[in-house]
Amino acid sequence: MRYSKDHKLQTREKMVQVASRKFRQEGFDGVSIGDLMAELKLTHGGFYRHFSTKEQLYTEALTCSIGDAQTRIAERAELDGDLTLHRVITAYLSSEHCAGIADGCPVAALSAEVARQSASVQSTFDEALAVYMETFLPLMPGKNETERKQQFLVLFSGMAGALSAARAASDPRLRQSILESARDFYIETFCEER
Repeated sequence: MRYSKDHKLQTREKMVQVASRKFRQEGFDGVSIGDLMAELKLTHGGFYRHFSTKEQLYTEALTCSIGDAQTRIAERAELDGDLTLHRVITAYLSSEHCAGIADGCPVAALSAEVARQSASVQSTFDEALAVYMETFLPLMPGKNETERKQQFLVLFSGMAGALSAARAASDPRLRQSILESARDFYIETFCEER
């Protein structure tokens, strides 16, 4: 049976979306093509109609996850009103975001792993950081764009590190303390509005 181009495109998009969540949850090595395809109720061989390698899927899934996570952070931050840096920090370093690895920020979930991937994957990661920066740069303090970029890089890498460390902590009180300490510090340091 031949499928339409739309069907093929929808199947590919579904594969990328499911892989995006699974890679964030389980990492590159924790996801097998066979298990992924079985979850999608597709054949293992069908994978190769859409992707030539697992790395190609990983790269597309990383791009997808950046867009999804960025949207979710902004939506959470805007629940109480306008998007502000204070609300972004609060949403990013929340218990909910910490618990939701599969739906959360791929930078916090995958950055250590991406460092050991190919140049192509690392390039996609760079592009992902640029997308985050573009969205949140208008919220950053600084006299000019260069200062705002520097502020963003310090804040975002610090928040991703704090979130990653909190996720690794087995003690719930320690986890909460990491999130609260980082949140309080970054709000105090970077937010002009309170």
